[in-house]
Amino acid sequence: MTDIPIPITAWSAVILATLFLWLTFRVVGARRKDHILLGDNDDRVVLKKIRGQANAAEQIPIALLMLGLAELLQPAIIVMAIAAVLIVGRVMHGVYFAIHGTNFRFRFYGMLLTLIAQTMAIIAVAVGLLI
Repeated sequence: MTDIPIPITAWSAVILATLFLWLTFRVVGARRKDHILLGDNDDRVVLKKIRGQANAAEQIPIALLMLGLAELLQPAIIVMAIAAVLIVGRVMHGVYFAIHGTNFRFRFYGMLLTLIAQTMAIIAVAVGLLI
């Protein structure tokens, strides 16, 4: 195996890409079930699944970029903490959007943890650049 300089970020990417793939399959399945070729056909359940996948597409890339930079600049324990918060947040958020009937707190706390992880990563990178 080749040594990779950012293994925490790499494993986080594997986990989050798997989550994104699951969210994508949920959207595809909902569209196929209801014979929707494009958009959501004004179906709120399908729209919710689409927005969950879209939110993951919006949030995960920048979070992984910042996590990778933090991993280059900070001790592994700090990066592992950020990665754990990010992954838990993204999973909670994804579950809310992918599984109809899930308590809204999954969305709220999932997004809160995502934002906390992103803030932690920004601070970690900024501190690393200043030291």
